[in-house]
Amino acid sequence: MGNGVHDGTDVEDCSTKLTVDVWLKRVERRRQLAYPNDCDSYSEHPMSDEVHAKRGSWTGRYDFLLSLLGYSVGLGNVWRFPYLCYSNGGGAFLIPFVVMLVIAGLPLMFMELSLAQYAGLGPAVIFKRLAPLSEGLGYGMILIAGMVMLYYNVIIAWTVFYMAVSFEEPLPWRGCQHEWATPNCFSYEEEDDCIANNRSYYMAKCFTTEQARILNTTLRTPRKPPAEEFFKNYFLQLSSGIEVTGGINHRLALCLLVAWIIVFLCLSRGVKSSGKVVYFTALFPYVVLTMLFVRGLTLPGAYDGIMYYLQPDWDKLHTAQIWGDAAVQIFFALSPAWGGLLTLASYNRFDNNCYRDALLVAICNILTSFFAGFVIFAIIGFLAHELDTSVSSVIDQGAGLAFVVFPELVGKLQMPRLWSVLFFFMLLTLGLDSQFTLMETVVTGVLDTFPTLRRRKLVVVSCVSIIGYLGGLIFVTKSGMYWFQLFDKYAANWSVLLIAIAECILVSWIYGAERFICNIEQMMGKRSVLFRRFWILIWKYITPATLMFILCFNWVQYSPVTYGRYIYPHWADAVGWVIALAPFLIVILVAVARLQSQPGPKTRQQLLNLLKPTKEWKPSEPRLAAERAYENSGGIEL
Repeated sequence: MGNGVHDGTDVEDCSTKLTVDVWLKRVERRRQLAYPNDCDSYSEHPMSDEVHAKRGSWTGRYDFLLSLLGYSVGLGNVWRFPYLCYSNGGGAFLIPFVVMLVIAGLPLMFMELSLAQYAGLGPAVIFKRLAPLSEGLGYGMILIAGMVMLYYNVIIAWTVFYMAVSFEEPLPWRGCQHEWATPNCFSYEEEDDCIANNRSYYMAKCFTTEQARILNTTLRTPRKPPAEEFFKNYFLQLSSGIEVTGGINHRLALCLLVAWIIVFLCLSRGVKSSGKVVYFTALFPYVVLTMLFVRGLTLPGAYDGIMYYLQPDWDKLHTAQIWGDAAVQIFFALSPAWGGLLTLASYNRFDNNCYRDALLVAICNILTSFFAGFVIFAIIGFLAHELDTSVSSVIDQGAGLAFVVFPELVGKLQMPRLWSVLFFFMLLTLGLDSQFTLMETVVTGVLDTFPTLRRRKLVVVSCVSIIGYLGGLIFVTKSGMYWFQLFDKYAANWSVLLIAIAECILVSWIYGAERFICNIEQMMGKRSVLFRRFWILIWKYITPATLMFILCFNWVQYSPVTYGRYIYPHWADAVGWVIALAPFLIVILVAVARLQSQPGPKTRQQLLNLLKPTKEWKPSEPRLAAERAYENSGGIEL
């Protein structure tokens, strides 16, 4: 360049840049006159505010995709979907499940990913800039993530314990010859007498099936497998009710500490560290599921279990139950309105194709859920075959499937310790992915609200971990399982749906679906007319209507929380409703506070102004957004 000779490429680049600058200035001048707070006003300079400049970003090509996959594919895919599928018409359940994915789950996921990627902000700040009156939506999401984070890590603590004791020989839940076994403990594996030391009955070797049935009818004693008694009597040391707190279970408290240390170490450097861990934690469950599937197919009774899972009952498609269950499952599987999707996408590059990512993860979620059903029902079919009973009498969901049914099963396999370690390690990795995002949502909320703390991020992560551990101690008392069920019932239910409806209306009607599509095109390039019309229709009409259906369905199907035969006292239900409505109450209180902070009498115009984007609302990469907008317009002045 020093000899004064310029090649054609440099001249062309400079010419293009000048054209963009001229176009940008003219567009900016017109938009500022017409819409002082419009989001499409661009700055010539990149964002320099501390909130965006120092918050970090994904460092690897697939960090975000795998983190999103790990967050969306969790424990519910393994221990809830198969049960819902079998109880809602088998293979017929896939039809409403896919429909609800298209009209509810995927639209909300795509909306949140696009919104956060465009602004480069987490839930604590993004709604404050999008529409100040909606600022509480972000705080409500963070509160939901925080509450779920407390009890979700307890599941990880359980898996840590079960994985550790799986190395023992024999497995500790084998047989009823233990102090924790009650007279109701029933095992098929005792070697000697029909009546063991604790007076348990072992009918497999002592009686025929008919004799066992008659004896059981005569005794009218509920039979419980050793794995269930081990889980409740030894592991949980379960009290008689939520009102009987008892002391802290030190074994569980230690496991919970280990779980929080694991989470802290993986998140100590934010998305830079967690983005690397997910390469293992997001993919390893598929390896174990495949191994279990192959092993399950070789077991007697596996075919009957799988057929029981798949046998379609088309008549159930005419009932509201199957559509409601499908809507609830897909909504909570993809987890919109929890703040996690916004948090993950806020660390994306501005031009990342989040539409592709949303489609891939949504499809993987369905396929994983369906495949997990094959695995679970293959091994449950084997267990039913071994117990000489029906599949329906063995199937369970949730913690009962993971910590009672499967431990009972592995005792009947060759190399039981290997399969037990692999299964609980799979649950550990499934749980960690979701826990990473839940905790990152809380941490990001703190750092976005108080940007000066970014220099001490390690301290913030430490404080959140300590508070999380202390808050989780209620779940490791002798009444901890009752508290766990209470939080699981209420923490992510009503407020999540209400916040999702408010968010959908805010983006599609108040901010404008058309304007939002333009923002998406600034990130990912010009889209077809069909794309624009489809998503405008979905976001403005179909998804809000579907969310209202889910809300009404949940309301109609509501029943107070129970655990087995235990009925919770009225005060516990009241606490549950406080947990359920607290996040949305924050949304209302913040909106009222925002309105009251406006000077002068409260007018309709003040309300409308609080529903408009602020001056700080802008793309995370204004220069790139301006160039993309220039390309989409063909250089024509607007």
